[in-house]
Amino acid sequence: VWNPDKVTHYINPVLNADYSDPDVCRAGDDFYMTSSSFACFPGLQILHSTDLVNWEIIGTALTDYPGEEWGEDAFWRRVPQHGNGVWAPAIRYHDGEFYIYCGDPDRGIFMVKTSDPRVKWSDPVWVVKAKGFIDPCPLWDEDGKAYLSHGCAGSRAGIKSVLFVAPMSPDGTRLLAPSRRVYDGHETQP
Repeated sequence: VWNPDKVTHYINPVLNADYSDPDVCRAGDDFYMTSSSFACFPGLQILHSTDLVNWEIIGTALTDYPGEEWGEDAFWRRVPQHGNGVWAPAIRYHDGEFYIYCGDPDRGIFMVKTSDPRVKWSDPVWVVKAKGFIDPCPLWDEDGKAYLSHGCAGSRAGIKSVLFVAPMSPDGTRLLAPSRRVYDGHETQP
């Protein structure tokens, strides 16, 4: 069994497994991590650590793929969907709740939440339905306003290397206005 903890130091890789696009948040003395799970379910594994070296899987945030509740075809279940599904989640702790925002490059950005990451997470809420939106990250400002940043998948949206921000409802469930481009990597990186 791989153990990166050598007592006086640690060695890489800390996680000797495929955790693509990892994201970590802190709540008190505890750290929680999740990562892309693509078309694998249960999805969005939740890992816990108190030192950022020793990690334990404590659960999953998705038991099934979101979408059928809106009448969407479960095509992903019948045909292998390598590289599709749940991309680059962001996990955050805000006002006593844990939130995970995920991008599905073919459907948009959804959110799940819980007050205890070791138990069942909420059913997914589609924050925005859009083709090509990926890499979401929420922000709750000190003034109570909320925002959601995201990028675009070039293969779906036709553009990449750009970042967008949109105002979001304080409960994190929906965008209040269209996304605005705030950074274009093409301008600084020809």
